[in-house]
Amino acid sequence: MSRTALATIHLGALRRNLARVRERAQGAKVMAVVKADGYGHGLERTARALADADALGVAALGDGQRLRAAGHRQRIVVLSGPDEAADLAEFRRLQLDAVIHHESQLAWLVADESGPDRPLNSARPLRVWLKIDTGMHRLGFPPAQAAAVHARLRTLANVDRDIALMTHFAASDEFDNAMTNEQIEAFSRATADLDGVRALSNSAGLLGWPAARGDWVRVGGLLYGLSVVGDKSGSDLGFEPAMTLSAKLISIQHLQKGDRIGYAATWQCPEDMPVGVVAIGYGDGYPRSAAAGTPVLVAGARAQIVGRVSMDLMTIDLRGISAPRIGDRVILWGQGLPAESVANHAGTISYDLTCGMTRRVLFVEDHV
Repeated sequence: MSRTALATIHLGALRRNLARVRERAQGAKVMAVVKADGYGHGLERTARALADADALGVAALGDGQRLRAAGHRQRIVVLSGPDEAADLAEFRRLQLDAVIHHESQLAWLVADESGPDRPLNSARPLRVWLKIDTGMHRLGFPPAQAAAVHARLRTLANVDRDIALMTHFAASDEFDNAMTNEQIEAFSRATADLDGVRALSNSAGLLGWPAARGDWVRVGGLLYGLSVVGDKSGSDLGFEPAMTLSAKLISIQHLQKGDRIGYAATWQCPEDMPVGVVAIGYGDGYPRSAAAGTPVLVAGARAQIVGRVSMDLMTIDLRGISAPRIGDRVILWGQGLPAESVANHAGTISYDLTCGMTRRVLFVEDHV
């Protein structure tokens, strides 16, 4: 237990980040996206901290089941919708909203309208979000089919007539990329004559594309203090990190000039120097791809990784650290060290870091 890496989840930061999102949303409703186990922060705890959101967004039915079992009663939107016809009964039982994005799902709804396990008017109609593919080319109906699918859904007695309309941006984090404007225009044309609230913006859309604000914003990364803008951290954008990952310094080695460190001996000491060993590695979810020079914090001072990250341990350069001691907590990312800084050195994004924690990491809650 004493060696355990800690992921401290700052619940107050989640709540404050939601308040900042509301300010930017300027009256639009906020769907707090808690998929991927709350971006690695824990599904139930993030949902609890974000209870003031207008809805929660999850990736799959199983997440909705977990949230309902935990007592969450707010609106929950399953962003992939039903995966098979049998899911519809569970959507009705749990009163989950379904995103409808494919002909197969439409066929299941038609068959379900008066199926043997569902007499007409036996349950509240399913709330549906109709997804239109305006350029992501992943999920969604082509714009040319939007009106026909919308009309078909409106005829079904098992579907709520208030159908939400949504799309997803492919490049909204690139504020000078014309593709987002093209997607906004394609969505506007496809839905011009259709009734229903509009939902276009993800986190980057909220930051950079006011014309896409719509009636709802679907925000994930910003709630966790994570940036989707390449050259900025979440803190640069005014949001607080909701996770601080830390581990203990368990050894200090005094090495000589020319000594090589770690697997494959990839890093050589340029002078006599102290090297710290930290009890964390890729077995805990820290990225093996983090190169020498990746920053860490020791007693609030910046140090850096030397040598390769291994399964259970990493080594860090302690030159310039005043009086390091065995047992010192080393911050790998979070408060004082943006996850984006680590992600840049590891060739990935901050979302990948927070979602990658393994069961060896102990999660603790900070309520401030």
